[in-house]
Amino acid sequence: MSQSEKFNPLENLAAIRREFGEHGGVNMSVESSSTFTVLKSGTMPDIFAGKIGPEQGGCYLYGRHFNPTVHALSCELAAIEGTQSAYCTASGLSAIAAVIFHCCDHGDHIISSNAVYGGTHALLNEFLPVKSDIETTFVDVTNYDAIEEAFTEKTRLLFLESISNPTLIVADIPRLAEIAHRHNALLVIDNTFSPMILSPRKLGADIIVHSLTKFINGSSDIIGGAICADRDLIHGMIDLHMGPLMLLGPTMDPRVAFQVSMRLPHLGIRMTEHSRRAMYFAQRLAELDLQVSYPGLQTHTQYDILKRDMNPEFGFGGIFTLDLGTQEKAYKFMDALQNDQQFGLIAVSLGYFDSLISCSASSTSSELSDEDLAYAGISQGLVRISIGYTGTVQQRWNQFENAMKAVELI
Repeated sequence: MSQSEKFNPLENLAAIRREFGEHGGVNMSVESSSTFTVLKSGTMPDIFAGKIGPEQGGCYLYGRHFNPTVHALSCELAAIEGTQSAYCTASGLSAIAAVIFHCCDHGDHIISSNAVYGGTHALLNEFLPVKSDIETTFVDVTNYDAIEEAFTEKTRLLFLESISNPTLIVADIPRLAEIAHRHNALLVIDNTFSPMILSPRKLGADIIVHSLTKFINGSSDIIGGAICADRDLIHGMIDLHMGPLMLLGPTMDPRVAFQVSMRLPHLGIRMTEHSRRAMYFAQRLAELDLQVSYPGLQTHTQYDILKRDMNPEFGFGGIFTLDLGTQEKAYKFMDALQNDQQFGLIAVSLGYFDSLISCSASSTSSELSDEDLAYAGISQGLVRISIGYTGTVQQRWNQFENAMKAVELI
């Protein structure tokens, strides 16, 4: 992507964010109705037939189909990701599942990165084969020959995370898009780890999914997901007869949509600060010759890929990992960080304003077998740290350093 084609998600969001409240408030109103009226009874059949709707000059039908507040948030997320349309769901995993059920039929095939969130891995590896006879081949996303060989005539999707959870492998999205499209498959990118930082649609991806629970919301107080894609695909997903969003009902509550929307204007500021602090910690840990991984370090295997594709003003992301080798040592270190030093909190999830610490192999990747963990490169002692922005950087580093000394890392 040349400099003239660079995409700025902040500018795109600012260009459309003009939602006024019903009584002229600077914030949009929350529409909590589950169903919507029409002025004339003859309008109803056209809405059910899909001839008119909120995007075709018509009105709303039912909360599981479209809600004005949720629709406003969807438009904002589409602006951030540079897609024609978007749809917000009840969770990130529901967004992934809905995409799969829309794009794949019984007996179809998916290729996935071998390093994905544990819940996603369980959905692909265990649930779908049993319930829908949809099989998945897991591959190293950096092994392009293996990806090519994994395609079959039944392959419909190539699925991966822009920055993998928890191994922080950066996907070469343009190259993977070319491979997927050459095999008549769609490239689906989970961009949860890198909102604002990466714009997968502009790099060739077809569908972008998010867990809004994480960085985009930023307060660890709601669960939500999003699908960003072309308008026709989104409309197909809410079709009254075959749309998985309409028929399976992973509906986002409008009050949740309002909360998330109110936090989008400072998403760029938050991501920049998360990234700044993560870079500081990663550089200090690297200087100590510890097993730190962070995409912003020039020693990271995919540093050049991220440097080439990123929106540079937002940094390299707010997550780094420290491999302590064993689970026992990882647990002692996390206990010292939380209970002795008050550095952060031992908890899953990420993107919170305080630091969240977890041992991935026994938490967010625990759905993977020992063999799968080894294949994905997730050791038993890998500690994932989602760095927050409370306190000063020096205060937090002092706490981190004290915890390392307590468990004899340094």
